[in-house]
Amino acid sequence: MRKPELAAAIAEQTGLTKDKAGEVINAFTDQVSAAAARGEDVTLIGFGTFNIRKREARTGRNPQTGQEIQIPASKTVGFKAGKGLKNAIS
Repeated sequence: MRKPELAAAIAEQTGLTKDKAGEVINAFTDQVSAAAARGEDVTLIGFGTFNIRKREARTGRNPQTGQEIQIPASKTVGFKAGKGLKNAIS
């Protein structure tokens, strides 16, 4: 499901227009991004948790040449599904 399809489904379920549902989705993603930028977790009970994960610096290999390269430390966003989401897909 892509963003327009999600907006249409939300609009149908809530009675909002597709444009308003799209605005709600944008507001949600903006707030999750802002919280992640601040290093905060976002927890939606029953759905899941978005959290910041740190990757340590490591040595990798260029697949074309086989040469070793240094991969710097970085941060990424992880998602852990909550009980409600896990039960919904079982």
